[in-house]
Amino acid sequence: MADDLFSANDEAGYQPLAARLRPQALDTFAGQAHLLGPGKPLRQAIERRQLHSMIFWGPPGVGKTTLARIVAGAANAHFLQLSAVLAGVREIREAISQARQQRATGRDTILFVDEVHRFNKSQQDAFLPHVEDGTVIFIGATTENPSFELNNALLSRARVYKLRALESSALLDVLRRGVAALSPAVGVDEECLLQIAGQADGDARRALNLLELAADLADEQGGRRIITVTTLEEVLQASLRRFDKGGDLFYDQISALHKAVRGSAPDAAAYWLCRMLDGGCDALYLARRIVRMASEDIGNADPRALSLCLDAWQVQERLGSPEGELALAQAVIYLACAPKSNAVYSAYKAALADVQSQGSSEVPLHLRNAPTALMKAEGHGDDYRYAHDEEGAYAAGENYFPEALQSRRYYFPVARGLEQKIGEKLEYLRGLDQNSNRQRYPRKP
Repeated sequence: MADDLFSANDEAGYQPLAARLRPQALDTFAGQAHLLGPGKPLRQAIERRQLHSMIFWGPPGVGKTTLARIVAGAANAHFLQLSAVLAGVREIREAISQARQQRATGRDTILFVDEVHRFNKSQQDAFLPHVEDGTVIFIGATTENPSFELNNALLSRARVYKLRALESSALLDVLRRGVAALSPAVGVDEECLLQIAGQADGDARRALNLLELAADLADEQGGRRIITVTTLEEVLQASLRRFDKGGDLFYDQISALHKAVRGSAPDAAAYWLCRMLDGGCDALYLARRIVRMASEDIGNADPRALSLCLDAWQVQERLGSPEGELALAQAVIYLACAPKSNAVYSAYKAALADVQSQGSSEVPLHLRNAPTALMKAEGHGDDYRYAHDEEGAYAAGENYFPEALQSRRYYFPVARGLEQKIGEKLEYLRGLDQNSNRQRYPRKP
């Protein structure tokens, strides 16, 4: 039923445990109850053989390829598989040619493309006419967000199904099936299976690979290989938590860190920082993002936050791991606990919007520099009021904007932290402006 255009026949030679236990029907498929539970649309479509093009989006090891094969098997459709990592124009043409031959016999063809996000725009577009005319039913698998990685034209012709990382209970079911496939040669207790499930991090393929590796390394006792905690310590010594540098998981986790800081949740902020560091994220990248958080979400409510974050960045550069990472943790927890204000961030965006939309407004003459006699003769610097010569070192009524933008306000301090005091001062100064008889550009009635 199935052809894989890039790998040897799965039936030949050694097969990993994960391949031997690949489910052949929905009843043995692990997880994804939100898509495949009783009455769910995808399950109904499969059972009724109502095939349509689709995109399976989810982390590795959750059954994207397996589910595509089950869809094909349920509909008795010809199954062709391409890898976007390896396939080119020739392989795409060959697949379409096979699909046309099958169509001539009255049989549907499912063309499954793994890692479909790796195809460029023109390669993705190449499938469209064949999807449109029914030559193939297209199923793509991707670990990346289809909204960013796939063409709109392809997305509009396929329904996206989001597959989730497997929960511990589902992984335990998969592992018990794995033990049954290895038995009676292998023995393992439930506690060891729980450890493997935890380390697999939602990935069924990884769970079975770890189980098989542990079985290979296990000591023989009474004619059986017994997997023990000691065996697992050797197998599970490396960190296997998911962290895709530059992928969706990367940006999801930095987003979670930033939102935990903004939400004044120091414990959650510390957790996401450690998740990223544990997963191999560049600590200097995190230092840069943490500095951004200090300006964007704390700002002048606590100006010390920015200095502390810069200090943490410097500690990371000078000392490296693990001392530098502790300094980053200090900065993150400080930010999460600090009073919050996005007033500077909002002021910057509002001022930038005016700059980009208002054109190049002239600098008022009284604000221009006058280093030459010619410039003085043209009125540069005339009537400029030196603030230090004014009462309270404030030139009440003076204007520092281009005339067309006078009285603009961008910065609105919040009533938290130091900004509460800043706001009170600015209100006092605005009162002086309103009562001044020396307003630069008196407001029109």
